[in-house]
Amino acid sequence: MGNKQNSAVYTAENECQDCSKCVRYCPVKAIKVADGQARIVPEKCVACGTCVRVCPAGAKRVRDDLDRVKRLLQQSTRVFVSIAPSYVSEFPAIASTNMIAALRRLGFAGVSETALGAQEVSATVVRELNEGGARLLLSSACPAAVTYVQKYLPEFSDSIASVFSPLLAHCTMLRHHYGSDIAVVFIGPCGAKKNEGDRHPELLDAVITFTDLQAWFAEARIDPAVLVPGAEDCFVPESAQEGALYPIEGGMIDTLRMQHGGDRVHYSTVGGVRGIEHVLGGLQPENVTLPIFLELLACRGGCINGPCATPGQAGLTQWQEVISRADVPGEPMVRRPLLDIDESIHDQPLPAKNYGEQEIRQALCQVGKERREDELNCGGCGYETCGEFAMAILSGHAEASMCLSFLRQQAQKKANALLHCIPSAIVLADQALKILDCNRHFASLFDKSLLEVYEICPGLAGASLKRILPFPELFEEVLKSNCSLHREALHVENRIFDLTIFSIEPGQVVGGVITDVTDSELPREMIAQRGQEVIHKNLKTVQEVACLLGENMAETEILLRSLVEGFAPKRGIGPLSDPPAEDA
Repeated sequence: MGNKQNSAVYTAENECQDCSKCVRYCPVKAIKVADGQARIVPEKCVACGTCVRVCPAGAKRVRDDLDRVKRLLQQSTRVFVSIAPSYVSEFPAIASTNMIAALRRLGFAGVSETALGAQEVSATVVRELNEGGARLLLSSACPAAVTYVQKYLPEFSDSIASVFSPLLAHCTMLRHHYGSDIAVVFIGPCGAKKNEGDRHPELLDAVITFTDLQAWFAEARIDPAVLVPGAEDCFVPESAQEGALYPIEGGMIDTLRMQHGGDRVHYSTVGGVRGIEHVLGGLQPENVTLPIFLELLACRGGCINGPCATPGQAGLTQWQEVISRADVPGEPMVRRPLLDIDESIHDQPLPAKNYGEQEIRQALCQVGKERREDELNCGGCGYETCGEFAMAILSGHAEASMCLSFLRQQAQKKANALLHCIPSAIVLADQALKILDCNRHFASLFDKSLLEVYEICPGLAGASLKRILPFPELFEEVLKSNCSLHREALHVENRIFDLTIFSIEPGQVVGGVITDVTDSELPREMIAQRGQEVIHKNLKTVQEVACLLGENMAETEILLRSLVEGFAPKRGIGPLSDPPAEDA
């Protein structure tokens, strides 16, 4: 599903970040979420490119056909470019002749403006408007808008103008002028054009985007701005005029009015797929009693805001660029259709899936919505209502984990189970040391009377930690430092606590786990204290013994010396006297 080789828009699955943003923004919910991965459903997709534009991870992409174009250029076939008129807003600093020179340097035989096909389309639509009666006519210029009508408003398919899009009309014109053996490559801001090429390979060989072209210029080291164009660097077979207005909202209508197309016709532009749904949804074609022409554009603002256009420029700036560079005739004119570019548009309704009330209720129960009051219709899952979300679950396009309120409830239940089952006292507090939540053990740890308050207000939310704890300064320390703190034996009056304080949200939320270890610590301390006393007493005894031994040794030494001296003979009388010295 969402195969890269087949679909105009696909998902790079390894890069999908499990955010489901594409589900929230996709106007037709052509996204299937499975195992946390959001994949495009090709049969539901209209290739509007909204998901490409909003995906923060860049996992939604337009198919890259650049290698295919390079292979075409390596063949002997002459390859012509059909460049979208929105190129003037994509490359505002580059003159048309420089752009042509750069494309010819890449190997193209010639460069032509898709706006020429737009002029042919306008001429054909004017003829249809002038011949038609009081009926609704929808433009066929935007392939994404046409696909949306075919799939989601099939009753209006017959109201679409039976004419090629400007691109296919231009391809027909180029082949008529240069021969059927040429190849045509479209360059523009639109991914839906790839579907046109897939449907009409006999007319359009390949489609690349402005993004691809930028990368190609960089790879080939071509800077269009510094090239010096030659005389041959001009649009073929001729330059476009009013057709260059097509990429902005109301541009097509301006070209129709220049040719006095249906003087009694009421014109209006509808931008965005949701806008089309808003205007036509719930309406039947037969209920339109006035001659109305609607210019349908999948991208709000027109093609200048296509999914593969560079974002960032102000819309009015882009409009001015398109209008100022368009060679619009100063006088009203009449163009006659020169080619047969008629095309029948058929509906392509999606198979209807109807679910009963009981099935929907069962799906809602999976996300904890057992009563009508539980249905928040918050849109966080990407669907407008909980009922739509339930049907998406039943169709296999959504998972229960997409419901944010359900995830919050599940997380809260798990947190509460842990909080209230742990035998230690646990408390959570904010930066002002106001309690956010606590368990029953905390309420009973310092003041038994708090239990009564806890029964009335579970969690003691809003209570001041400073009035309950005898050591709030430790919590303040952790709030300031954002570093965890642990005390194995914190003595408070006649009690001992094992304390761990940790930061949950730096500087904002702090948590504490407190255990009264007085009963287990006191015996240990008493033993330690008794041991210290015994050691001290033993040391004292040893010191006393040593002292006595020292005194006894001294007395003994004196006695022995006196005995020795008393019994020893006098020097020089007995054998113990020193021998006489020898005569010199």
